[in-house]
Amino acid sequence: MEKIKVLFVCMGNICRSPTAEGVFAKLIKEQDLEEYFVIDSAGTHAYHIGEPPDLRAQHAALERDVEINHLRARKVIMADFEDFDYLLAMDDDNYAVLMEASPKEYKDKISYFLDYAPHLKTREVPDPYYGGKYGFERVLDLIEAASEGFLSKLQKAGRISGQVS
Repeated sequence: MEKIKVLFVCMGNICRSPTAEGVFAKLIKEQDLEEYFVIDSAGTHAYHIGEPPDLRAQHAALERDVEINHLRARKVIMADFEDFDYLLAMDDDNYAVLMEASPKEYKDKISYFLDYAPHLKTREVPDPYYGGKYGFERVLDLIEAASEGFLSKLQKAGRISGQVS
């Protein structure tokens, strides 16, 4: 069975994308679908390579039983465009950086993560880095909705079995 490879992408890979990786990992574990996926996260910039997620992101995630403290920031590399099936950008800036960097034949793998939660009526997960606690809670709300929508779309397309609960 070919695994579905998903890369969540934000700017520094310390707030939004590791949160998305953790939330999606929890969702697929709860649904007993881990065998179908390879998931990772990365940043479009090299500001925080090797660092764990922001402590505020870790704390907010942990309040929802999402563990991200073991993750370490990395930068998107050229091989990611070939290796991953989905590169899910958190906002306009990171989408643009991915589209600019991607070889032509892989551009169709890049999308906005929040496109999988159209009911939210936004395409961007706001960067909570310079905000307070509420910003991290909002990020989690958006990411949870998009994670459920993404998994549901994969299931409806027949990429995996099982149902989103």
